[in-house]
Amino acid sequence: MWEFVLDILFPRFCVNCQREGSYLCEDCFSLIDIAEKQELPFCYCAASYENFIVKKLINQFKYEPFIKELAKPLSSLIIAHLISSNKADSFKDYILIPIPLYKKKLKQRGFNQSAEIAKVLSKNLMIPVFDDVLIKIKQTPPQVELKKEQRQENIKGSFFCQKPEIIRGRKILLVDDIYTTGSTIEEGRRALMDVGAKEVWGVVAAHG
Repeated sequence: MWEFVLDILFPRFCVNCQREGSYLCEDCFSLIDIAEKQELPFCYCAASYENFIVKKLINQFKYEPFIKELAKPLSSLIIAHLISSNKADSFKDYILIPIPLYKKKLKQRGFNQSAEIAKVLSKNLMIPVFDDVLIKIKQTPPQVELKKEQRQENIKGSFFCQKPEIIRGRKILLVDDIYTTGSTIEEGRRALMDVGAKEVWGVVAAHG
C-alpha cells in the first residue's frame, strides 16, 4: 500500500527513455546485453558498464541524485545473468555479504548501494543477507579516480570481519555494484577467507 501511494505521489520514469512506470522499462531492459556465463575469476557479472543504460543506472544510483530504488533494476540484471548462466538455483546454502562503505561515505550518501542490491537479491534468491559482518575500517579515495596499481594499494587492509563466527565454514556471495579492476572484490574476499569462509564469489551488476 505504501509503495502504491509513493508511486502516485512520486511517479517513476525510465532512466533512459523517460517512460512512466519504472526506472527501467522492458524495452530499455532489452537493449542491455546480459552475460550468459561467468567470465571473471570468482565473480558473476551481469552486464557491461560500457552499455549506456547500465552506466546511467549506476551513476544515478551511487552518485547524485542517489536514487536508492535503482537497486531493483540493477538487481534484475544480476538475476537475469544468473538465470542465463543456469546458476539461479545454485546458491541455496550461501549467504549474501555486501561490500561496506566507510561511515562518513555512508552518511553522505544515505545508504550503502551494495547493501541495497543485496537486500533485493536476498528476496529473489531466498538466502539471508548480513550487512553488519564486513565493515570498512579505513577511509580511502574513490577507486574511480585511481589507476589499477593505485586501486590495489588504496583498498588494501580496508575491510575487517567483525563477526567471524557467522562466516566460518560458510559459502558467500560478496555483493557490489561494479567490478573494474577487481581490487575491491578481491580485498573483501581476502578478509572473509582469512576468518574461515569456505567459499567466496563476487556478484556485481556491471563490469567496467
